Amino acid sequence: MAKARRDKARDDAQAQQARKRGPHFDFAAIEPKWRERWETKGTYHPDLKRAKRPYYNLMMFPYPSAAGLHIGNVYAFIGSDVHGRWMSARGEDVFEPMGFDAFGIHSENFAIKQGVHPAALTAKNVAHFRDQQLKRIGNRFDWSAEVDTTDPAYYRWTQWIFVKLFKAGLAERRSAAVNWCPNDKTVLADEQVIDGHCERCGALVERRQLDQWFLKITDYAERLLANLDSLDWSNRVKAAQRNWIGRSEGLEFSLAVAGHDAEVRVFTTRPDTIYGVTFVVLAPDHPLVDRITAEAQRDAVTGVRAAAEPVEPDATPTAGAFTGTYAIHPLTGKRVPIWVADYVLMGYGTGAIMAVPAHDTRDLAFARAHHLGVRQVVVPDGEAVPADEAWTGAGTLVSSGEYSGLGSDEAAERIITRLEEAGIGKRKVHYHLRDWLISRQRYWGPPVPIIYCPDHGAVPVPEEDLPVRLPDLEDYLPTSTGDSPLSKIPGFVATTCPICGKPAGRETDVMDNFLDSAWYFLRYPSSHDSEQAWDPETTRHWLPVKMYIGGAEHSVLHLMYARFITMAMHDLGHLDFDEPFTHFRAHGIITINGDKISKSKGNIINPDDYLDDYGADTLRAYLMFMGPYEAGGDFSDRGIGGVVRFMDRVWRLCQPQRIVTAKPDRDARRQMHETIGRVDTDIGELKYNTAIATLMGWTNTLDARKSVTADEVRTLLTLLSPFAPFVTCELWERASFPGMAVTAPWPQVDSAALARDVVTLIVQVDGRMRDRVEAPSAATEAEARAIALGSAKVRAAVGQRTVRDAKYIVGRLINLVTEE
Repeated sequence: MAKARRDKARDDAQAQQARKRGPHFDFAAIEPKWRERWETKGTYHPDLKRAKRPYYNLMMFPYPSAAGLHIGNVYAFIGSDVHGRWMSARGEDVFEPMGFDAFGIHSENFAIKQGVHPAALTAKNVAHFRDQQLKRIGNRFDWSAEVDTTDPAYYRWTQWIFVKLFKAGLAERRSAAVNWCPNDKTVLADEQVIDGHCERCGALVERRQLDQWFLKITDYAERLLANLDSLDWSNRVKAAQRNWIGRSEGLEFSLAVAGHDAEVRVFTTRPDTIYGVTFVVLAPDHPLVDRITAEAQRDAVTGVRAAAEPVEPDATPTAGAFTGTYAIHPLTGKRVPIWVADYVLMGYGTGAIMAVPAHDTRDLAFARAHHLGVRQVVVPDGEAVPADEAWTGAGTLVSSGEYSGLGSDEAAERIITRLEEAGIGKRKVHYHLRDWLISRQRYWGPPVPIIYCPDHGAVPVPEEDLPVRLPDLEDYLPTSTGDSPLSKIPGFVATTCPICGKPAGRETDVMDNFLDSAWYFLRYPSSHDSEQAWDPETTRHWLPVKMYIGGAEHSVLHLMYARFITMAMHDLGHLDFDEPFTHFRAHGIITINGDKISKSKGNIINPDDYLDDYGADTLRAYLMFMGPYEAGGDFSDRGIGGVVRFMDRVWRLCQPQRIVTAKPDRDARRQMHETIGRVDTDIGELKYNTAIATLMGWTNTLDARKSVTADEVRTLLTLLSPFAPFVTCELWERASFPGMAVTAPWPQVDSAALARDVVTLIVQVDGRMRDRVEAPSAATEAEARAIALGSAKVRAAVGQRTVRDAKYIVGRLINLVTEE
């Protein structure tokens, strides 16, 4: 313990000492100078209409829902910017916009916590994020294209997209059992519920029956899945999307309900286990529950329905009630009891399951809790199944009538065919993906542009009347009733029907901010267009996005929604492409002492402190040096010290008095081009840490000499500029190089320069290696033979024999062939 305390005290002292000493050069003067010059010259403003090589480099825009960006946000943005700067140096016209995802629960909850109106606090936060943080980190943002989702000029087009989807039948209002967050007092999409809890606040989610607006993303399930095969995305992100879409092939069939003119429709991916059904389970909100429940069981069923909450996937299901009614097994004719339980959800499959406890772990747990039958009908080949476990794999059927003795696959195929021929079953594909619930019973969001007419029902607001502006409310706090705060404003609700002119009422829910962010990338190039959501010609010129870099935590939510909106807009004739992002890379996560950054752990790091102490270039280089960009790394004050020393060394090395006009000698030129090749390859693969390590090593080599050539300095500053744009521009100017480091073309590897004057030859005698010798890289066979025989080891191996031949591979190997 004493040693651990001493080690910690030493580490803390080193960290404090590192914090006190930033780079020796005056970054506080250099950075504002170059920010102003870049802005004045329009360095990062590509010609959106006439760019010859358009390259759209996109990063996820932030929620301005806190006091400021944390170090993890900055890590993400800088890594994306390094890629953009590299592509620009390679000759691409890079467009790198930035904006703010400013609507939604994140921003509203922060405003409520601060006791400030969301509009006022969001505007203040946006200004701080942009002017005090994002403009300081050195990214090549094109601020002329900035978007803010709370601007009516933006959400007018969010509402327009909704209207287009509504007219196409892709948006509908229906009653459904939905996820209700009691803390945030709003409904949540299925994707926003993690293991039964609100992904935003962690509260246990409740189930409520409410009328809500849904976007029919399920119509695109197969396409969303199939297109993944052709996307160049991080594999873990594609895997997450495939799992969430969750395509399942199987059998859907009906079981008649004894004593009722009704059927229970179920879906199974395991038709081979159908003889093992010992009960049927309905979701608590299944429409058959009221109809078939026996009076003697009604109180018990009502109790289960009232207490029903989402069950976590790994939780043991126990809550349930018998309906008092039985289903008829379609193959055996036997009666099986029908139960109600909350581990079956109406939103998945058919809202009913055939329970096979011998071959499903959740069914087995429920059967044991309620003393229900267990019937094994599939046995593994050559394996024993513990009596207390469910066998969920394939095998050979037993106790399955005429199908006994068959393997699972053959039996499943025959059973499906039999039920299809009987007209009570059919092959079916089901998806885990549910329709996207976008209604929110909150204030801070774009109002749903729908009017309710007594005669015409739900009518979209005419496009020429958009936007439906969010009114300025004093009482904007969410309610617990399921009604939006907007419902309390008669002047907002009361309107007239666009069709008949009769009195009507507005929809008072607002839309989920994930709809705002599902199309923002389309708006950036047309951010000043007041006549249309996006200009077709400009959009065609720049999209799809060439590279999108963001967090893997958005693998399902944002990325799935953006793909759906793009596909729908394509099908409705508004886009020429149906996938928004050609390439997507998920960056890694920054940890602090091994822990993920989170407010609850109190380890949020404010990048402002590091920008003040070290400057943007040092922070940028350190963040990219911590580890592979797609893996992340652990942040520490002690680690930044090495980058400080590196930046100081670059500063000293590139001063005009050390630069000579001579050309590098052959060895120096080879080292320079080896460095170019390594850095270029590593940046292209997002291996920024090894690219910086290569630059550090080369800088050490150069710094060991009394002077350095202009070619080497120019190359070093160009290679370093994606990581450290400010200091490289300053040193570039001091060296009197034309232009700027950030606009200089990327150096090309000269393969001829990589050839070495001297190489190491492997010397073999009759195929066995005997020595290694140094030889000129362009040595002839005769010269190589003479050098090889100059080795004492080789002469000893040859002995008294005659060398009659030689096999020579230039620059690599010579094999001396002897004879007696």
